[in-house]
Amino acid sequence: MSFIKKCGLTLLTAATFQTQAASVWKVSSGDHTLYIGGTVHMLTPDDYPLPHAYEQAYQAADKVVFETDINAISKPEFRQQMQEQLSFTDGTTIGDVITPSTYGALKDYLTTRHVPIEAIQHLKPSSIAMTLTTLELKHMGFISEGVDQFYANKALQDHKPQAWLETPDAQIKMLSDLNKEDSNSMVQYALDDIKDMTKSMSQIRKSWREGDLAAMEAQELTEFRQEYPEIYQELLVKRNNTWMPQIQKMLTDKPVEFIMVGTLHLAGPDSLLAKLQDSGYQVEKL
Repeated sequence: MSFIKKCGLTLLTAATFQTQAASVWKVSSGDHTLYIGGTVHMLTPDDYPLPHAYEQAYQAADKVVFETDINAISKPEFRQQMQEQLSFTDGTTIGDVITPSTYGALKDYLTTRHVPIEAIQHLKPSSIAMTLTTLELKHMGFISEGVDQFYANKALQDHKPQAWLETPDAQIKMLSDLNKEDSNSMVQYALDDIKDMTKSMSQIRKSWREGDLAAMEAQELTEFRQEYPEIYQELLVKRNNTWMPQIQKMLTDKPVEFIMVGTLHLAGPDSLLAKLQDSGYQVEKL
């Protein structure tokens, strides 16, 4: 599973998109309600319009809540800050922290995408992983805004309040903390993911559109949890645990929120939906 492919994408026919199923759930606690939707961070033009359940939840909500401040992370200043903090500054290069075989595989892949290794050699492993995922997704045609960016723009136009579960700085810290893990595993993880990305994207995006959490777990989470347990903990489990108190607080206030997070935050035993159900909240799929 890649850093951006938190949900899964594929190239399906337009007719398939007409299904009414979607990765959107209603969560209730007495008279208090909120909605949680799984997002895909990069899409193709053929992915629109989105399933109706997203618009249903958006219209029912007084506020939209994202993983982070979508508008802020789109600005050049943030991208510059992230690049500075996720790059080596002491002369180290990626070749110094991974094995020769992984470095060779990295160089070979970049050659297929017409990117010289020199262009990314000063990036730290987590930044390398994101770069590889983005390159491959764009090569596959995923060039349109994702679900979260779409609704951030819509909320801005509609003057609907926005909030987020973690700050942009917290996202940079999370990515920086990943570099404390084994550097070679981090880069190899991204390279392995790219090999089967077309097939896995097809499977996961079908599950995303249908809201099939069991399939999402089987297709991505089980293997990810077993093969890369430290990365799994950093990317999903720790963040879900941090977000839960905020979500529970939203279930005690008056506004109705529509929370949008990467879909794989909603699948499996460590997911937000599982935690909410275990805490006694009513969870139902739209």
